[in-house]
Amino acid sequence: MQHDKILILDFGSQVTQLIARRVREAHVYSEVHPCDVDDSWVRQYAADGRLKGVILSGSHASVYEESTDRAPQAVFELGVPVLGICYGMQTMAQQLGGRVEGGHKREFGFAAVRARGHTPLLRDIADHTTPEGHGMLDVWMSHGDKVAEMPPGFKLMASTDSCPIAGMADEERRFYALQFHPEVTHTRQGRAILERFVLDICQARPDWVMRDHIAEAVQAIREQVGDEEVILGLSGGVDSSVAAALIHRAIGDQLTCVFVDHGLLRLHEGDAVMEMFEGKLHAKVVRADASERFLGELAGVTDPEAKRKIIGREFVEVFKAEAAKIKHTHSRHVAWLAQGTIYPDVIESGGAKSKKAVTIKSHHNVGGLPEQLGLKLLEPLRDLFKDEVRELGVALGLPPEMVYRHPFPGPGLGVRILGEVKKEYADLLRAADDIFIQELRNHVDAVTGKTWYELTSQAFTVFLPVRSVGVMGDGRTYDYVVALRAVQTSDFMTADWAELPYALLKKVSGRIINEVRGINRVTYDVSSKPPATIEWE
Repeated sequence: MQHDKILILDFGSQVTQLIARRVREAHVYSEVHPCDVDDSWVRQYAADGRLKGVILSGSHASVYEESTDRAPQAVFELGVPVLGICYGMQTMAQQLGGRVEGGHKREFGFAAVRARGHTPLLRDIADHTTPEGHGMLDVWMSHGDKVAEMPPGFKLMASTDSCPIAGMADEERRFYALQFHPEVTHTRQGRAILERFVLDICQARPDWVMRDHIAEAVQAIREQVGDEEVILGLSGGVDSSVAAALIHRAIGDQLTCVFVDHGLLRLHEGDAVMEMFEGKLHAKVVRADASERFLGELAGVTDPEAKRKIIGREFVEVFKAEAAKIKHTHSRHVAWLAQGTIYPDVIESGGAKSKKAVTIKSHHNVGGLPEQLGLKLLEPLRDLFKDEVRELGVALGLPPEMVYRHPFPGPGLGVRILGEVKKEYADLLRAADDIFIQELRNHVDAVTGKTWYELTSQAFTVFLPVRSVGVMGDGRTYDYVVALRAVQTSDFMTADWAELPYALLKKVSGRIINEVRGINRVTYDVSSKPPATIEWE
């Protein structure tokens, strides 16, 4: 690629990915790398002339502890603008001759910051103005330490009552630092501040656009694969679907998709996946109907983790068997396994390996399969965030209702059926869940004009393996119970239960009870995350 780029050095903040996403939203390419890269790596990274700026992330650590990380000194010698955020500000201050100390008053949450000095970073950016004419910013703070003395050459850029140096700038060297977090949505002008840094101060070209990325990605896939064959595990989820569509655009019939139907998909989902990829995109898709195998292995199993492991294990075994058939029957050599790995997986994996950043999870996608199958790995989405993957999918011609679907767990309905998984339970849940999603799509909010499916981040139905007494007509019923779950969130780390309209809940409940024989009671989950999780298992 020949895009300008912004380097983000990760000191272990849980929200470092948000910095990269905000930069990408400004249509500038950015990459996250662990903070412990050395000076030679930094200079090599900048050698092609495309590096336009560096951002230093936050951290849970204190810069004055001997064991904590520092930014590579080369960052301050490249001649490009540098922005330090929270810990990034503190390490910038300490490394360049300032002083950091533990704060007597910690700041976590909302703060009102006064902009000072009218530096290019904050000029004309404010949420409101005081009667005295001071520009004020509503921001999100998360720190205990603070800069007590600025380095030589820096001037004050922002302050709060409890943090006199909440921002500083060396305009000659184009070094800027903020104690608050502009990357989180709670900082109302955060996007404007980051765009000001990236577009105006760094002067990076805003040419990172998904519809233009297709041509680059197609060329890269063709060069990587040559005339060899590729197989891909198609789950019907967003990532694998977009990966399949992109690879098919690049190499056509050299791609064979394997769709493992484990019997725990949503209503008609298997048929919809086949219709899209085989019927409309004309891709080669092998559908492995393994529902009896999966349900047989899950019989009698009630522990959620055990269910997940069984489903994961059986998926790998079925996929391996189908891949072996493809390798045996194809005239050309099958050399590649394609996966829908996306950029957050790569970042989190890097953090886990370096042990410098806080580990969120270790990435494994379809763990171990490339080695077991003797295949090379093709990951065409590994540079993209989820929202970029969705944009790419629409640009590739996938229907928006597929690309913008709510997240669906890998084990499928296996973890939305509490306790033992049975075909009877799965069939009841499929029907009930389909009604819930239909009504969310049909019900339009009068204020926003959006459907409640759009207004919720994730919504689904859970099957409870308990029976309750009911009455239908003149008869007594003794049937099963389902729970509706709908949440709103921006990052899925925390989530609030969605305050669905009573009329919507009433219609969903009425339809499920009347149309799904075997269910006579519908409940609504009003738990937030934390303390609850979004999924029940």
